[in-house]
Amino acid sequence: MKERLDFSCALFGPDGSLIANAPHLPVHLGAMSDAVKFQVRYYGPHGPGASEGLHAGDVIASNHPQLAGGSHLPDITVTSPVFEGGRLAFFVASRGHHTDIGIQESCTLISVVHLRLSCSIKRVQDPSNRNPSGEELYPEDKEAGISELLMAPGKLAGTIPGISGTRCLADNLSDLRAQVAANQRGITLMHSLMEEFSPRVVHSYMGHIQATAEKAVRDMLRQFSLDQGLPEVGTVVAVDVMDDGSPIRLAVTIDRRGGTALFDFEGTGPEVYANHNAPPAVALSAVIYALRAMVDKDIPLNQGCLAPVTVRIPEACMLNPSPEAAVVGGNVLTSQRVTDVVLKAFQAAAASQGCMNNLTFGDEGLGYYETIAGGAGAGPGWHGRSGVHTHMTNTRITDPEILERRYPVVLRAFHLREGSGGNGQFKGGDGVVREIEALRPIRAGILSERRSTAPFGLMGGYAGTPGLNLLRRADSGRTVNIGGKASVSMAAGDLLIINTPGAGGCGRPQGQQDGRSISYMGAPDGMPNAKSGEQGVGGVVRGRDQGEEDSHLQRALQSKRQRTGGEEDGQKKVVLKGSVQEYAASQEGA
Repeated sequence: MKERLDFSCALFGPDGSLIANAPHLPVHLGAMSDAVKFQVRYYGPHGPGASEGLHAGDVIASNHPQLAGGSHLPDITVTSPVFEGGRLAFFVASRGHHTDIGIQESCTLISVVHLRLSCSIKRVQDPSNRNPSGEELYPEDKEAGISELLMAPGKLAGTIPGISGTRCLADNLSDLRAQVAANQRGITLMHSLMEEFSPRVVHSYMGHIQATAEKAVRDMLRQFSLDQGLPEVGTVVAVDVMDDGSPIRLAVTIDRRGGTALFDFEGTGPEVYANHNAPPAVALSAVIYALRAMVDKDIPLNQGCLAPVTVRIPEACMLNPSPEAAVVGGNVLTSQRVTDVVLKAFQAAAASQGCMNNLTFGDEGLGYYETIAGGAGAGPGWHGRSGVHTHMTNTRITDPEILERRYPVVLRAFHLREGSGGNGQFKGGDGVVREIEALRPIRAGILSERRSTAPFGLMGGYAGTPGLNLLRRADSGRTVNIGGKASVSMAAGDLLIINTPGAGGCGRPQGQQDGRSISYMGAPDGMPNAKSGEQGVGGVVRGRDQGEEDSHLQRALQSKRQRTGGEEDGQKKVVLKGSVQEYAASQEGA
């Protein structure tokens, strides 16, 4: 967590609505509000915890994705109420990805395919937190409950082969202490702010922040509707398909009269017998992130972005699964694909790598986890970035020196996968190649997407190249394609080779005369965005000829120039190019 910065911190109102956040992980920040709102309901006047209530100094830890607003089980959210004058004023919360929370085999993300751990909702009253000068923010006697929960899966060893409690309990507790300390720092800063300006003024400005975000999104929705030539109430549709064939379908109906929109995921595939189901909070994260990215104004990501929007996710689909469904991959894979679909519906950007390329390895005594960069999608007016963490992730990768010093592996190669980005007037970013050699027997797992489907291009741009995961055996020299989701045993000298996807391009490449938008391997992109009422599936999806694609790109470029005051590259004002991807690039040194 420390090396990869796989954590997020945010400030919430007394109702649990997101007010402001640090520029951390979008998949955390959009979903954390649901986790805080769950605690508000649970300890509220009509909740199961009403008799206990919330008090200054309380610390609440939770991780259940469907029942407690979590994203996936390894993400533990630590929530702390902020009281002022005896009244609940705010909440501060931090969410961190814990490499090991009790697993089957040694690959956390693969092993939780059909395993549901207990709902880890633990309330810890810590009196020392109420005294800013107290030295002990998280005393040992308060850690017993959390430790018991983290070790609890080991009790199932007799019934589930290979299962164990966490192998890194000391790391878990250390990271949780850091999360509590971060919350305490937030509480201290909020008290200072209210002391300086008064609670009334602070609450007023928190409302102003959300109102500003709401207005910015309403303006963006109206402008998009006008740019697309939609009727006063019009619909656009986008569809993409997961590697297993499950569709993600989104219809966005925009009403210019109020600047509102309905995001309807009707037609999305059913819950899957695998681990890439995604709880509703993750889909909401993708929507709020995409809305913020499409707004040209400099506003913080907050709940106001969702105020003009209604999101409908049918029950029992892969974006709203049952409480028993495995969801660990939904947070890291499906969230990326939902983001691509939202941006496709708005014709804002071609598909990025659509994946976080989650790699784990370990044995009985250690566990390691990382996400690997790839290509970022191009858009009207910019080329996609190469070798960056895109969209819903915003983490770093572990430094090679630290990786090789602490773990029994050697990093043999780590470089751009040149030419993997899709061609176009604006080219998609390239993926990367990462080769890791085992120095002793370990178990490794990869959880990835875009291995059989290509990241789509936009407005006539070509699709990016899909990813490819290979295992090269040291004893025979044989190289095997292990697929997008696999768990393998590695002997000393074996080499794991991860080729991450490139991203889609935007606009017809120079000199191309074909009348269709071309995707990877020359297959036409059959699922472009379309205006409401056009002939096709449901009356809204149809193919576009190349002339229409070119015209649409020119309109998008003209609209961008008007919004950015004529800046040709949009470096400062086109947020899709300049926000999360720029930050990730600076963190990676890409």
